[in-house]
Amino acid sequence: MYQLAILFGFLLSVFLLFYFLLQLFLPKKQGLKDRLHHYLLKETASNSEEIQPEKKIEKETFSFFHSLKMYNSRLKKKVNHRKSNKKIELFLQSAASSWTPGEYIAFRWIFGGIFGGILYMLSGQLLLLLIGFIVGFLYPKLLLSAKQKKRIRQFNDGLQDMISTIISSMRAGYSFNQALRAVAEESSSPMKEEIELLLKELQYGINMEDALHRLYERVPSKDLDIMIQAVLIQRQVGGNLATVLAMIVDTIRERQKIQAQIKSLTAQGRMSGAVIGALPLVLGVLIYFIQPNYITILFTDKMGILLLSVALGMSLLGFVLIQKLTKIEV
Repeated sequence: MYQLAILFGFLLSVFLLFYFLLQLFLPKKQGLKDRLHHYLLKETASNSEEIQPEKKIEKETFSFFHSLKMYNSRLKKKVNHRKSNKKIELFLQSAASSWTPGEYIAFRWIFGGIFGGILYMLSGQLLLLLIGFIVGFLYPKLLLSAKQKKRIRQFNDGLQDMISTIISSMRAGYSFNQALRAVAEESSSPMKEEIELLLKELQYGINMEDALHRLYERVPSKDLDIMIQAVLIQRQVGGNLATVLAMIVDTIRERQKIQAQIKSLTAQGRMSGAVIGALPLVLGVLIYFIQPNYITILFTDKMGILLLSVALGMSLLGFVLIQKLTKIEV
């Protein structure tokens, strides 16, 4: 009961701390009335000729908070202009996440602190604190990576229908842009959102080649890359695009059939890799909760830490090797 109370207090403290940091660094959405009220007060203060003594304190306080906010905005601007943020932004767009790069980085540190704090409160071991921090720090990335893979898989599932719609539209006399518009009207998510964004970029003046490359950056699909290369080559050398796309549809269909066969044949090996990778960790956690004194020596004795490190390294190596052996590129 005492540990639960401490854990609840720790979680509440962490939540309040990071909520304050988020409110301090992230931009706040003000309504129209709030903005009008702010500027009306500013204009009234600038037009007034007499300044009362008690107003100086408010002005100094306002100047202090204004300086602090300007410093935070400059700091945030520096962070958001880092080169790595462009990759993070593409990753978030590919996963269809509404987070900004700054929010993504902040949430990684928040989850790392919470996971590490929970394990440390339960065990009192600094090693578990480090492990919990690493797990929490990687959790948002793993979550968004799974979402990204699912979205790319859904996009690939609808790619054949997309190309077939383009072929039918072009054979009916439509241009390639008009065919893309027909795809955006008839498709479902995520195909609909990506094609609509592609059409918006074309309307804003981006040329077709750059717009298609941006589409591939958001949805890194090999099947999509084949279609994009065919479209770009046809725009340079000419030819019947509908016939070329029909051949690409057949190629994509055969590739997906082979991928499905490989996936079914390698299912047992992939399952073995998952079991080998998870079994030591699961057994270690169970033994720790059943008989803590039996396994605690691995975290306190130098030889135990060395053996634990070697075991974790070998387990990770075996998991990676099995995944490499069962992953066949088509």
